[in-house]
Amino acid sequence: MSLQIKKVEDDSFRKYGRIITEYDVTPLLKVMDSTPLPEDVIYVPSVEELEAFPVSKQFEDGMYGGLPIQIGYCNGHNHLLNAVEYHRNSEINIAVTDMILILGIQQEINDDFTYETNKMEAFLVPAGTVVELYATTLHYAPCGVEGKGFKGIVILPKGTNTDLSTQPVKTGEEALLFAKNKWLIGHKDSGLESVGAFIGLIGENLSV
Repeated sequence: MSLQIKKVEDDSFRKYGRIITEYDVTPLLKVMDSTPLPEDVIYVPSVEELEAFPVSKQFEDGMYGGLPIQIGYCNGHNHLLNAVEYHRNSEINIAVTDMILILGIQQEINDDFTYETNKMEAFLVPAGTVVELYATTLHYAPCGVEGKGFKGIVILPKGTNTDLSTQPVKTGEEALLFAKNKWLIGHKDSGLESVGAFIGLIGENLSV
């Protein structure tokens, strides 16, 4: 399936999130110059150097109402959807490079927790853009543009995407619980089944 790439400024993005302009993220972008850009994808939930800037406190107070947050990054090379995840809260993404987000909405997950990939849309997020993805927005690792690598900063409540303290019951929505505050639905072609992910994406493993 040919996936149309829309601009994040398009009105169709509004159901997934919004563009944020009130924070100066320049110091964070400079730190990202020294982070790796692997051939696969790497995600680091928390980086002390990113969290040390005053803008971190501004995000904590302004975007998360004073809840403790973590600032990390997701870098690498990727062109496939592979999975969707959601949290119980918004996620802030800062595009260090141009990157593409493939998005869906939680309300369209089926009663058996499967989800049709043909319901998803893709958006180009230009370098330097800050976006809030709402809690009900299905997302996963960004994709690069024209085969290039990508770098993105990820802001979430502290502890999100870290290892679970207890083993979840593999029934109902809890079957999707893959890490703390992370519910995941994988595609059969993603290889995620081998690490215990719930496999429930129906249709093509979308590619950009």
